[in-house]
Amino acid sequence: MSLDPVVQQRIQALLEAHPVVLFMKGTPRAPQCGFSARTVQALAAIGLDDYHAVDVLADADIREGIKLHGNWPTIPQLYIHGELVGGSDIVGQMADSGELQSALGLPPPDRTPPSIEVTPAAIAMLRDAIDNAGEGIAVQVQLDPQYQARLQLVPAETNAIATSVDGVRLQFDLASARRASGLSIDWADDERGRGLVIVHPSAPKPVRELAPEAARTMLADQRVTIVDVRPPQERALAELPHPHRTLDDGIDALESLPKDAPIAFICHHGGRSAQAAEHFRGLGFREVYNVTGGIDAWAQIDPAISRY
Repeated sequence: MSLDPVVQQRIQALLEAHPVVLFMKGTPRAPQCGFSARTVQALAAIGLDDYHAVDVLADADIREGIKLHGNWPTIPQLYIHGELVGGSDIVGQMADSGELQSALGLPPPDRTPPSIEVTPAAIAMLRDAIDNAGEGIAVQVQLDPQYQARLQLVPAETNAIATSVDGVRLQFDLASARRASGLSIDWADDERGRGLVIVHPSAPKPVRELAPEAARTMLADQRVTIVDVRPPQERALAELPHPHRTLDDGIDALESLPKDAPIAFICHHGGRSAQAAEHFRGLGFREVYNVTGGIDAWAQIDPAISRY
């Protein structure tokens, strides 16, 4: 299959106009596949935010054409000065080794192992798992941008960022190493359940349920921002008679609020608002609420609100 000359010209124009181009699914703020998200995270980890992103999901010609252009069958694809670097795995490996920073003219990465705490009970469990897996095994510790941790057994890599705790080798990719300081790993067999308990002080707290009565009190004291996620036509059926914000003009203004600003979401019964609350928790907001039962529950304590 040959590449359409018109599409080829469009791709070439993009590569000539921008020194760094990432062809991805979605956008850097909202990746639409795990591989694109990992590539964006790798670029963020090295401090690169000045690049041009092309959402291939919005342009079928570019989506198929870029695969032919670089003879690379998958998305994402990173180009530097018109040359194909590779996909998410290669970008991540180059970021960890410092090759990517060198190609971009950036300072070499800080490869200092993070300071973490692993309890003796957790060490015993991890050592047992490693012994059962065989020789040359380490524990890979990954932390996503929301400080959610994942551990897995992998082959030990000589050049990985690593630390050893009582003989257990813990490895990190570059982004995780920068986030991991302060991490604690414990083993629990109590009311919390049975398994590893991983805690990071910077991890966003879970979304909290907020009863309408408490929400009304916090509003009166100006201690929370209420966001009604329902569309205008639905809000007209039962309007919240208190100061609140909506999503009518998008979410950019809300996302720019200070991350320590208390924010609560409300919808009809609490389902859509729960999804919105999780989104904002994922952005790093530290005090996020979902109004329990939504506007329907609020109407039960405020007769001025209609039920539908």
